[in-house]
Amino acid sequence: MKARITYWQEKDGKFLGFLNEYPDHWTQGEDLDDLRAHLSDLHQMFSSENIPGIRRFS
Repeated sequence: MKARITYWQEKDGKFLGFLNEYPDHWTQGEDLDDLRAHLSDLHQMFSSENIPGIRRFS
């Protein structure tokens, strides 16, 4: 996956983040690798399917 992401760690230790192209769709992970895996899944889904109503920034 070659996409820019924004992420941060919450007080409970979990990581939250989103793909910069799709900032309305956040996901979380137990650690940074888990978050990156979830973001990769989102990137694949958004890139391969035509999903109405998804805002994309480039």
